[in-house]
Amino acid sequence: MSETVYSVTGMSCGHCESAVTKEVTGIPGVTSVTAVAKTGLLTIASEQPLDVESVRAAVDEAGYELVGPA
Repeated sequence: MSETVYSVTGMSCGHCESAVTKEVTGIPGVTSVTAVAKTGLLTIASEQPLDVESVRAAVDEAGYELVGPA
């Protein structure tokens, strides 16, 4: 099990959190996602470490920007 925290810009509300969560949950191996608009943090638990580019693509698809690991 692996857990990584990322910084995301552009999230400002619960809808933003839901959009990011929905996209990131679709990455194979992801077991849980917590997006917090107030802090801009995205916590992802997965079976194995994830490729950061996969996470970046999912966050981008949701309409936000992955800054990098927190």
